[in-house]
Amino acid sequence: MKFSMLRGIAGRALLSMAVLGAAAGIAQAESRVAVVTPYLAQPGTQFYVEGFEAAAAENGWDVNVIDTKGDVGAVISRIEDMVTQNVDAIVINVDPQQITAGLQAAADAGIPVFGMDSGSDPLLVTNVTSNGYAMAAETAVYVANRIGGTGNVVMFVFDAFPPVQVRGHIADAVFGNFPDVDVLDRVTPDVTDGGIADSRAKMEAILAANPEPGSIAAVWAAWDQPALGALQAIEAAGREGEGIVITGIDANPQAREAIAAGGNFEASIAQDFQGIGRTTADAVSRVLAGEEIKQGVMYVPTKLITSANASD
Repeated sequence: MKFSMLRGIAGRALLSMAVLGAAAGIAQAESRVAVVTPYLAQPGTQFYVEGFEAAAAENGWDVNVIDTKGDVGAVISRIEDMVTQNVDAIVINVDPQQITAGLQAAADAGIPVFGMDSGSDPLLVTNVTSNGYAMAAETAVYVANRIGGTGNVVMFVFDAFPPVQVRGHIADAVFGNFPDVDVLDRVTPDVTDGGIADSRAKMEAILAANPEPGSIAAVWAAWDQPALGALQAIEAAGREGEGIVITGIDANPQAREAIAAGGNFEASIAQDFQGIGRTTADAVSRVLAGEEIKQGVMYVPTKLITSANASD
């Protein structure tokens, strides 16, 4: 075969590859993606969505963010709406096991669904999140060590949401390894308005029921809003001088400010919310380009925040 013929075949192959690549790029740019969550009032979810939208803008996607305002059941009907509209992909930030009907509708329509700090489920392509096991263990051990392995701990949990449920279970296990650490109360706050107000009210009741100094050694919160509410209650009761240790998870701006102040709120875990959003967008992009993702869960790194680095 002559060199000119080889060159012609190679040229046509390269041209075909370029055309296919361009077509894939055009398809990506025209993609419509829906993000559905009942938790947009939570700062963490807001940051996930911001990170996702920033990456989506770079890809030229049309993104529709749908907030069901605390109504988990409504997520199913909104997913079904998106299936009817034939979107290219759906992203959820909610317990997938509570919305199986919606996920099945998307699966039947061939629309891929991705978890953005939701939970694992066979009907999801993947779930992008932080390692809740590690975050809960690190803050629970911090609490146990700071109180010298003895004392009453108040826990703020939220078992209705898998990533947060996991944190509570791990903290339970850690505190169970310290014979002199007792869980005084395991509180599930109302998160409709974010969780701070109801957490404060519930902590005020716990303080009133345990008025003796030293009767509460620490507050472990599965995320920052309850920790902030507990801090407000402790300060309002004039009991900040008792050395009640508070920890949270998320390290949102308000939590960082409280930690930097050097008071009772001592530590939180910084999740890379923007990174979770961007990594979710990357997973969507890969699947829209025809790639098969085999990881059921993708973890984005975290960092312990104390007064030493809260202002960084």
